[in-house]
Amino acid sequence: MSTRVAILKGGPSLERQVSLRSAARVQDALERLGHEVLPIDVDSTLIERLRESGADVAFIALHGRGGEDGTVQELLEIIGLPYTGSGVLACMRSMDKVLTKHLLVEEGIPTPDFFAFSEVAFRELGAADALPAIEERLGFPLVVKPAAQGSALGIEFAASPADVPGALVAAFSYDDRVLLERHVRGRELAVGLLEMDAGVEALPVLEAKPKEEYFFDFEARYEIGKTDYVCPADLPPDVTARAQELAVATYRLLGCYGFARVDMMLPEDGTPQVLEAQAIPGLTETSLYPQAAEAAGISFDDLVSRLVELALKNSAAPTGAVR
Repeated sequence: MSTRVAILKGGPSLERQVSLRSAARVQDALERLGHEVLPIDVDSTLIERLRESGADVAFIALHGRGGEDGTVQELLEIIGLPYTGSGVLACMRSMDKVLTKHLLVEEGIPTPDFFAFSEVAFRELGAADALPAIEERLGFPLVVKPAAQGSALGIEFAASPADVPGALVAAFSYDDRVLLERHVRGRELAVGLLEMDAGVEALPVLEAKPKEEYFFDFEARYEIGKTDYVCPADLPPDVTARAQELAVATYRLLGCYGFARVDMMLPEDGTPQVLEAQAIPGLTETSLYPQAAEAAGISFDDLVSRLVELALKNSAAPTGAVR
């Protein structure tokens, strides 16, 4: 049966271009599936346009602030329009890397050691004077991240104390709160999760092998040829099982629904460590999630169809049953 699907895309965030690329693929898939597609580049007229559209469901292809942090989800709930992916709270938790890290630690899910502070603490409360203690406890190199950005935006590596001030300036340019994290040398893994009839299932583990030293940054993620991908990753069966187990545990801890992606590092000791979760994974031609789905035998069209089906199913659930 044909459904009127509003694709929410673009918006003002720093990840606008990634969003537009995800949305273009989704639109093509929905049209092939026979749905009526209503693309909406998100701005201040969003609610008015949604009400006028007569849409049955919204497919959220937004990334970054406003799209992944629970903001648009809250608006859609106010007007009673079903939408794809996780609800408000899960999006808020996942978008905030610091909150995610604290929840992981509390739950006993392995994650690299970290410290975090705000720009106010740095400029007004003397947090800069605590940097030597942080550096001593985390060691070098360390990773400096904005607390709430996706697509590896604003992530910097500090190889020595001299690199930390510049890394902090870069991170603070993206957010007013930063995370300093122990750098884990090892293999970069991603585990996609998809809600199935029997509950959430982990997709095959994907390994990203960037061709430049250190890490899988924004450029490596979205420029074809910058990164090699292996899916399923060449891992011992017990390591694969552990990575998938941790991914499912993280998904449930954060309260995600529909789909999500959990990123982790695999150090030499073979114990995966969770870095963060993406409540709205990218769906571009170089994004990790669609590659993992493909490795599981799920075509992109089938994936998009499943996400729309889950959104409509979730909207019919009793209040509070899922979101």
